[in-house]
Amino acid sequence: QMSLWGLTVITSLASALPIVGTSIVHWLWGAFSVDNPTLNRFYSFHYLFPFLLALLSLVHLAALHQYGSTNPLGIQAQTDLVDFYPYFYVKDLVLALALSALLAFLVGFYPEVLGHPDNNIPANPYSTPAHIVPEWYFLWVYAILRSIPNKLAGVALIGLVFLVLALLPYMHRPNCRGPQFRALHQALAWALVADFCLLTYLGHQPVEPPFVTLGQAATVAFFGLLGAMCVLAYADGWLAGAYRPNMSKQPLHNVLSA
Repeated sequence: QMSLWGLTVITSLASALPIVGTSIVHWLWGAFSVDNPTLNRFYSFHYLFPFLLALLSLVHLAALHQYGSTNPLGIQAQTDLVDFYPYFYVKDLVLALALSALLAFLVGFYPEVLGHPDNNIPANPYSTPAHIVPEWYFLWVYAILRSIPNKLAGVALIGLVFLVLALLPYMHRPNCRGPQFRALHQALAWALVADFCLLTYLGHQPVEPPFVTLGQAATVAFFGLLGAMCVLAYADGWLAGAYRPNMSKQPLHNVLSA
């Protein structure tokens, strides 16, 4: 029941697009409502998507083999390197086995812990659940979406969220990648994690005071923290350039003695 209505609500967001919105929704559904064609399409997508992720993982490993990885300090160095095998291989293998054991434990003993109780009810398109929520890993997105009362503005804000996250590696270019020596950056990063957890919590709450106001404040804080991290990265680069000695105009012994 919850999966049916969650799919209906999420796919209906495309109807907010002008002119082509309704056509896109009907194309996603394969009908004029969520029906068997919709189930077949999304089942095929969920079946093929893990293979796409596996392909991207191979591309990542190939890039890691060619260009190497960063170090904890975020400093690029071609000395004192560590081989991928067996060091990182064993480290990643231990983490993969631990996550697999946790997944097997949840599936074997608590299969419903991350699900919604309404999914035990057969799907009924004529009965709308009182409180529709997405899966737990999309709750933070849902909280941002419903913080804007306008449907089109909410969809645009969700697009902006993923656009900002995609551009963040190019916008956040600090002089030193490692956060060990950047206390303010660490504080902003932990504040962003706390705001993410707050959005996840608010996404599961009903649309009523004070959760609506808290969601709007958390949404503003989310974008504000991302922007502050990017500005701080540029400020770090500017300060590093302002106080870096000009080696082209100073004798070598003066630079070394300084």
